[in-house]
Amino acid sequence: MPSAGDHRYDVLIVGGGPSGASCAYWLAEAGWDVAVVEKKHFPREKTCGDGLTPRAVRQLADMGLEGALDGAHRYRGLRSVAFGRSLDLPWPKVPGFPTHGYTITRHDLDGLVVGRTERAGATVLQGTEALAPLDPEPAGGPGALAGCAGAVVATSGGGPAELRARYVVVADGANSRFGRALGTSRNREYPQGMALRGYYRSDRSGEDMIEGHLDIRDAAGNVVPGYGWVFPLGDGRVNVGVGLLSTDRRWKGLNTSRLMDAFVAQAGTAWGISPQAACGPATGGRLPMGMAVGPRTGENTLVVGDAGGLINPFNGEGIAYGYETGRLAAAFLGEALGGGGRERLEAYEAHLDATYGDYYRVGRAFVRLISDPRRMRLCVSTGMRSHAFMAQLLRIMANLMRPGPVGPAEVSYRAMVGTAKLLERLDPARWA
Repeated sequence: MPSAGDHRYDVLIVGGGPSGASCAYWLAEAGWDVAVVEKKHFPREKTCGDGLTPRAVRQLADMGLEGALDGAHRYRGLRSVAFGRSLDLPWPKVPGFPTHGYTITRHDLDGLVVGRTERAGATVLQGTEALAPLDPEPAGGPGALAGCAGAVVATSGGGPAELRARYVVVADGANSRFGRALGTSRNREYPQGMALRGYYRSDRSGEDMIEGHLDIRDAAGNVVPGYGWVFPLGDGRVNVGVGLLSTDRRWKGLNTSRLMDAFVAQAGTAWGISPQAACGPATGGRLPMGMAVGPRTGENTLVVGDAGGLINPFNGEGIAYGYETGRLAAAFLGEALGGGGRERLEAYEAHLDATYGDYYRVGRAFVRLISDPRRMRLCVSTGMRSHAFMAQLLRIMANLMRPGPVGPAEVSYRAMVGTAKLLERLDPARWA
């Protein structure tokens, strides 16, 4: 383990999940001296839905990893289920993206990506926990992260040590302790998800569609603002889970374990699952969505992925946005290291807003609008009557709209952007 004064990396990345590994890969590919500290050892378990959408597959392919997914379960789209109806919605054809996804456990996936990162030349220090920023410096102004000279770290077999770097990337996930130490906080007016998932044995594990339920119910049969899923893994198991939105007024009083039990009973007959088919206890976590966490830049610090609340509020997807924002951060860090300095980190934040700002603004508004069970029932039950409508909605919710010719999804999305901006102006405390 390097100690103080031994070495100074160009970039130190705290966290080896999707965003941290992606950032490290692209920096190492460009020739920069980069280190990743990850408190766990790979392979390791990670609570997740285990579904890779075409956006995530595109990023993995760009890292040269799609061939490594040959052993994973490939699927062709989403089966949407609600109010007694079921619609099969194949992934749309969008330039630059595949028309398939994969399901693969994070136990297997994250190790593949970290291995690719190491082969690109990055130093990956597993079993090494970042305890605190090294020599923290005050934030350069309001709305900025604190700076630091690296991290104080500890391994399972040794005492604290210091790792120094010119730039530090915060990529330690949704409950980022390192980020909070540098000044990040969650905007509590923005939506947050609470998800719970478990693995079950099922004879339908080879299905070529993942399944999303839009009318999950509590034990009393009441519709709850949220979603349920059954994702076949192709190995005799399915990943089953529920996600609840924090905008529901019953958020504090609803028992997610009981909600999970109710969903297993709801979806169980079709999939042949039951409590007796469970492979182990369900696990869960909170999901800060829609750019809920900030600030995301400082004098020499950046935040990426879940640590920045960059989860898609439409569907709870975080993996693709972890890969994407890690890659974006690597590009701007490369410019900063090449002489651009602090201004290039500010450009990263501006680019995040230009890339995701309107989309997440619409997503936050969408979450608030469907938080009323009666409104949700009306919208979903009406939409489920039209395959064409739901196919266009899938484009929007999965962020797979076409960049060129404008179709119904793109027209609808532009109208949503305008509505979301109007709502922000009329009532910023509620909608911003």
